[in-house]
Amino acid sequence: MKGQVQRILAYVRPYRGQVLLALFFILGTTLLANLLPLVFKYAVDEALAPETPKPLPEREQALLLAALFFLGLKLADAVFRFAQTYLLAWIGQKVLFDLRRDLFDKLMRLHVGYFDRTPTGRILTRLTSDVDAIHQFITGGLVGFAADLFMLFGIMGFMLWLDWRLALFAFWVIPPLFALTTWLRVRMRAAYRVMRRRLSELNSFLAENLAGVVTIQLFAREARQLAKFDGKNRALLDAHVEVIRWFAPFFPLVAFFGELAAASVLYRGGEDVFRGAVSLGLLVAFLDYTRNFFEPLRDLSDKFNIYQSAMAAAERIFTLLDAPEEVRDAPDALPVKRLRGEIRFEDVWFAYEGEDWVLKGVSFAVRPGEKVALVGHTGAGKTSVINLIARFYDVQKGRVLVDGVDVRKYRQRDLRRALGIVMQEPFLFSGTIEENLRLGDEAIPEARLWEVLELVGLAEPLRKRPGGLKARLGERGAGLSTGERQLLALARALLHNPDILLILDEATANVDSETERRMQEALRRVSKGRTTVVIAHRLATVKDADRILVFRRGELIEEGPHEALLQKGGYYARLYAVASGG
Repeated sequence: MKGQVQRILAYVRPYRGQVLLALFFILGTTLLANLLPLVFKYAVDEALAPETPKPLPEREQALLLAALFFLGLKLADAVFRFAQTYLLAWIGQKVLFDLRRDLFDKLMRLHVGYFDRTPTGRILTRLTSDVDAIHQFITGGLVGFAADLFMLFGIMGFMLWLDWRLALFAFWVIPPLFALTTWLRVRMRAAYRVMRRRLSELNSFLAENLAGVVTIQLFAREARQLAKFDGKNRALLDAHVEVIRWFAPFFPLVAFFGELAAASVLYRGGEDVFRGAVSLGLLVAFLDYTRNFFEPLRDLSDKFNIYQSAMAAAERIFTLLDAPEEVRDAPDALPVKRLRGEIRFEDVWFAYEGEDWVLKGVSFAVRPGEKVALVGHTGAGKTSVINLIARFYDVQKGRVLVDGVDVRKYRQRDLRRALGIVMQEPFLFSGTIEENLRLGDEAIPEARLWEVLELVGLAEPLRKRPGGLKARLGERGAGLSTGERQLLALARALLHNPDILLILDEATANVDSETERRMQEALRRVSKGRTTVVIAHRLATVKDADRILVFRRGELIEEGPHEALLQKGGYYARLYAVASGG
């Protein structure tokens, strides 16, 4: 807990000037609030008490003076509270901005395997509700906690100054109240952890089902998924109720002990008034101080609620920020300006988890400018080859070389800029078609955009579309057909990496025959002089490859041109016979 608070404070530290100014205003409001009971004491003793010996005009003057003091203090208090509230909100929003930026930056640097293992909903919870909990802690908890402490100590100081014996009589309720609230805090902390975990699970379930809603409807699984949602929703409800069960006694307990203290002061102070030991005005001031004393205690109970929520959120946020970056640049990583396109795998062993090997002792070489096709059943390891070339993952054994250099020695950013990758399910951002092509590179002339679109056969359909390149797409490219999304992703890859290294992963898997023909023609044009690696289930699309690498259960079992592999009559020949219906 202490370490988490220190890390949160590290985000506040850049704004310490504003924090100190806010604390100044907080001290001001504390002083003003503690002066008000003295105004009441003055009004009672100088104007309202029956035993006051002063004549009526002087008493009326004293009462007017007390009213003016009261209004002046309240006006100053309003100004100080406005400044305090504004500064705290400003600091909170700045910290919120910094924390979200760091989380997003960390997510962008984490390797692909982290996202394979971590549900999207859990990540979104870190960036939304968990960050909001930290924001509430800073604006309403951290500095607010200091404000409540200032108020408490200020009230205690004034009470001890006015009459220390009567003050000690009011403070006797604090030890039992502290013991009870401490007992509740221990149980509340555990309840908050459970609640946050179940919220994350619900968010993960929601994200997964929203992404797969078409599949759910296709298989008529709405009722079953609703039942699962009800279960997770019920678990979250129960967790919230458990938190409420432990938090609910806080306010009644503090309120009861506050009234108990006030009753004690009223009885003991009243006796002192009867004996003439204290004035009636002092008793009135003391009762006001006593009731005010338990207001910050009640606020501290609420602050503790915020604190518990923030600590549970901070634990999860800093776990994400501390997640190891398994794929990192070496301190002396090499820049990449241009690649010839030579690829070499040397006895590569690779597994996503443990020793569940996806690639087993794979060795092959691709010459610069050569077109190579990777074939094999699903799970044979083809896509893993692409992932290793792009260094989305690092090998456990062996080496992957590009232009004779281990990819682990290149800067990741430079290496990937030299690769044009089109996946089987291309990702398009919400925005215009032009924005999806440029990806922020405004230096590319519009003529070049149309040139590449013409190359992949997408120029004519886009010219007919209302808005053309300015046409807006929905989330994940909604508004385009599957084939058009694939072609647009291909155009994007060619536009940004037209002459370095092109790697295509199932680029023609989701298009019709005519679109596939145009894509194959485009690929033939752009692959001239460039190393091209193609993965395809449709074996007919890889006939013109210079070589075909055949994978089976993580091993490279055959390689050679299409005709040579057919004549060999091995595994590839059987795959081709099945694919062609022979």
